[in-house]
Amino acid sequence: MPRAYISLGSNIDPEMHICACIQRLRQDFPDLICSLAYQTPAEGFAGAPFLNLTAGFTTGQSYTELKQYLRTLEDAQGRVRNGEKFSSRTLDADLLLYGDLLLPEQNLPHKDILGYAFVLYPLMEIAPALTYPGRQQTVSELASQSALPRHTLSPIDLDCLRQ
Repeated sequence: MPRAYISLGSNIDPEMHICACIQRLRQDFPDLICSLAYQTPAEGFAGAPFLNLTAGFTTGQSYTELKQYLRTLEDAQGRVRNGEKFSSRTLDADLLLYGDLLLPEQNLPHKDILGYAFVLYPLMEIAPALTYPGRQQTVSELASQSALPRHTLSPIDLDCLRQ
């Protein structure tokens, strides 16, 4: 079964929505591992800071089934889909990696891994030795070579991550 990695983010009641999502993920994926949670500034718009983290788990779901599952997690937290890419949200659950699957037309591996500090560095926490699909580098090597600013990440202690 493939190992999947996801990114979670919220800036509307973020602790409530992230923790509700983590609780559901733990029920459905007992081997769930999570990075620390980080508060980060909103990207691309003026808005409240986000809480972001990454998580990994083994899944029997297909790529398509997992994408739909993540959408239902967002919907369960009241995600409003208004068409604006950069906006406040209750929950953003993005599939970053699905095994070693390469689907550039489907944004897999997700472009945000190499584009945002709040995705790359938390992913490195939970999967440093993972070879990035399509490259001969590990996530740790990519992070060490990245110019993405770590100083924008402020660790936040979430009770739901200590369980």
